[in-house]
Order: sequence, then C-alpha cells, then structure tokens
Amino acid sequence: MDIVTGATGLLGNALVRELLNNGRELGLFVRKTSDIECFKDCCTEKFYGDVLDYDSIVKAFRKAENVYHAASEISIMPGYSNYLDKVNICGTKNIIKACIECGVKRLVYTSSIHAFKEQEGNTVIDEKLSFDPYSKMGQYNRTKARASIDVMNAAKDGLETVIVCPTAIIGPYDFKVSNLGSLFIDYCRKKQKIIIDGAYDFVDSRDVAIGHVLAAQKGQSGQVYILSGQRLTLPELMSMLEKITGIAAPRFRLPKWLAYSLGFAAPAYYAATKTKPKFTVYSVKTVNSNSYISHEKATRELGYNPRPINQTIADNIKWFEENNYF
Repeated sequence: MDIVTGATGLLGNALVRELLNNGRELGLFVRKTSDIECFKDCCTEKFYGDVLDYDSIVKAFRKAENVYHAASEISIMPGYSNYLDKVNICGTKNIIKACIECGVKRLVYTSSIHAFKEQEGNTVIDEKLSFDPYSKMGQYNRTKARASIDVMNAAKDGLETVIVCPTAIIGPYDFKVSNLGSLFIDYCRKKQKIIIDGAYDFVDSRDVAIGHVLAAQKGQSGQVYILSGQRLTLPELMSMLEKITGIAAPRFRLPKWLAYSLGFAAPAYYAATKTKPKFTVYSVKTVNSNSYISHEKATRELGYNPRPINQTIADNIKWFEENNYF
C-alpha cells in the first residue's frame, strides 16, 4: 500500500489520481476536519490523524510500502513562523520516525525549489546547490530546507528516501484553490487589474505527481530531483491567459518599488477581508528572484518530461470553469 499525506491539496489530489491510474492500493492520511468530498469517486482507504500526532501516523503506516509526504504548511503571509516550524519541521521528523518504526520501504518527500540556497543573477538552479536553513527569503523557505536536511540525514541512517523539489505548481484538481489558482479565478472574473514585473517557473500538478511516482520507482535513495516546468515572465503569463480566455490582460504595470511598498501593507488587507493572499513582500521577492531552473537530472534519471505550460494553463482554466469556480 502507498500512503499519501497532504492528499487534499493541489499536488495531493493529482498524486492520488496518478497512483490510482498506476493500479496502486492507496491510503490517504488526512485530518478529521478535512473535506474529502473530492475523493468520493476514488477507491482509497482513509486514515485520520495529524503529522503532529505520532501515534496516528504509526497507525496509518503499518501496512505502507511507500509513503509520499506531501503535507506541508505554505504561507506567504508574515506571522506564521511557529506553525510553519511545527508542521513542516516537527511533522516531517514524525513522518521519518514512523517510517523507520513501521518498516516503510521508501519515503518520497515533497520539498520545494525554495529550500535551495538563493542564487543571484542568471545562474542555473539545479541539484548541486545545498539546502539553506538560514534563507533570508522567508520562514517557509527555511522550514522546507531544514526538513529536507532531516530527510537526507535519514537516508544516511538507512531509510530509503527521495526528495523532490517542485517549482510553482498550477493545474487541475485545485479544489482548495491555491494562491495561483486564486489569481486565475480573479483573472477570469475580470478582477485582475494590474501586473508586476518578474518571472517564475511554473509546472503542471499532474507532471509533478508523475515525477513523484517516478521518484519512488527509479530515484536513487538519498538523492534530490527538481521537478520544474517552464519559466514565464508575468507579462507572458498574462498574455497566455488573454489568449486562452479572450479576456484582455491588464495593461497597467506596477513599478517594482511600488509593488514592494504595497506588499508591506497587503497582509493587513487580506486579514481584514479574509481573502486568499496573492500579493505580499514574499511573493514580490519570489518573482524577482532567480528562476532559471533545470530539471535535467530528473529527465535523465527518472524520465520526467513536463508538458507545455500553455496546455497546463488552458486545462487549469477549463477545470475551474467546469467545477463552477467562476
């Protein structure tokens, strides 16, 4: 049996469906408060617990062959440091310990491209870089780096582990609506009025799911694999959305200095309106960071081959439309 943590997220949903398509017996490790309606047509076993509740993890892992640890707390808002530490670091330590106790064959850990040490300029980001637990970019980056180091150390101690590092994930099965999914929905509702300069690497949720399965099947224990897609500038992203939807892209570009200034004030707005954050200092810093990212190692060793990103965006918009998100 394979066990997936974080199954209700965008990646988790895609991963569950990819594993079922591969004929795997599957168990989902979910919280009792999780909305699992999205799995009503999926033949899976449910294990209720929390990554901070060790006993519940052990109970779920007793029959596990492979564990895909995709559960993670993601925040681009300030003020969540303690909770990020608990879920991303302490939770991963519990997963590792339970895998060892239960004799799990292989742990596939979902890290992040943000866990790597920041690279200036146009230097290509690949797996030769080290994880940076002291990243100045933000607490999320630091927690993913520290958890990744713990997983690598577990491999040295004998647990078979593979780490995969996706870039910015978009695509179908975004039931909980990710930050980027929220941007797409706003665009289709004609609420996206401005654009900022910057760029990032975007990858399909389904391709990241395939990459996880390939990592379990072919990845070398103790190794790290970047699962990237295609680098787009934000104006290029908006242009693709315009072609796909027929809705005119925003023409007003926000200067970088003003974007940073507004980013500092944005968290108060999101907190007051209880809306999903899309525009903060962290997000502005991210799209202005180095996003020249290579998945050559994953292609060479795993056979990873992401689809064209314009296809992903079209499928993402279609999925939101079919599921009445706008």
